Amino acid sequence: MPGPVPFGDLARECRALAPQLSAAFERVTRSGWFVLGAEVAGFEAEFAAWLGAGTAVGCASGTDAITLALKALDIGRGDEVITAANTCGPTAVGIENAGARLRLVDADAETLMLDAAQLAAAITPRTRAIVPVHLYGAAADLDAIGAVAARHGVAVVEDCAQSHGSAWNGRRTGTVGAIGAFSFYPSKNLGALGDGGACVTQDPGLDARLRRLRNYGQADRYTQVERGLNSRLDELQAALLRAKLPHLDAWNARRAGLAERYRAGLADCADVSQPRVPRLARSVHHLFVIRHPRRDALQTFLRERGIATYVHYPLPLHRHPAYADLDYAAGAFPVAERAAAELLSLPMHAFLTEDEVDVVCDAIHAFS
Repeated sequence: MPGPVPFGDLARECRALAPQLSAAFERVTRSGWFVLGAEVAGFEAEFAAWLGAGTAVGCASGTDAITLALKALDIGRGDEVITAANTCGPTAVGIENAGARLRLVDADAETLMLDAAQLAAAITPRTRAIVPVHLYGAAADLDAIGAVAARHGVAVVEDCAQSHGSAWNGRRTGTVGAIGAFSFYPSKNLGALGDGGACVTQDPGLDARLRRLRNYGQADRYTQVERGLNSRLDELQAALLRAKLPHLDAWNARRAGLAERYRAGLADCADVSQPRVPRLARSVHHLFVIRHPRRDALQTFLRERGIATYVHYPLPLHRHPAYADLDYAAGAFPVAERAAAELLSLPMHAFLTEDEVDVVCDAIHAFS
């Protein structure tokens, strides 16, 4: 039997970049400066340039990036923020940590992105923002979502935790809405060696406020002009991200090639389908997700053959016990609920081999 296929293997990435990562670590320790220094400033400038964005503001996590984005837009207590029912908990936590009330919209049946056609009906007089989630490395329909937002005078904050380098209609995600919120959790296409995040904006006023909010709301070292957070990207993580960023385009291209190999290898599996990437979107294949009517049995079959898989995500937000008070009944979001029962994420990362992809495809054929 072929060897095991891990879902991800961050050790491979670290081995490949060992000299660069070691140099980054040594540079920080020799400097003696560990919070909000030259490494953070350097990464912010380089990441913004890579995105084609105005500015990037580093913070402690992708969840905090959403919270900071909403606070910078003066969204909080008494306001409602709409997001996709089929996203994961961190999106909801980021919204609620800003003090806003979470509201949900179902997914599009083909793309599994937030369904812009249902969005207008969910907006109330209290709605202040929409948080589309760019799932799986693709992009939500920012044209349609932006049009609804503009008609109702609400902001768009992009959740880009899975979309480092993906694009909508030629513009990289995170640069289209008022603010883009990025995560650098280790498993992301661009991952730190710990937690990290960033807000991206074209607005100098929002940039200045984000920088203040991430650092207690301080205008200077001992003067707090508003209530903020302690949410700073540290120097070490910024230095490590700077070492990785020059490789990100190549890694994303590698993921695209592996995704094409998966598609070719699974093309004749009758029970296997995939969410459709929207026509104007370019995916960076953070995840390679399939749908199967017997998902749980398939996952067990693959696990018994040493192939690791995950489910992103097994419950829509409104089915979590923590969000029972949202007053959405079972069946309120049928597309999200059905997808949660059928989705399976196959191994996908830039250091996956073609042979490992073939092993996964052969096993799925054997199950079918």
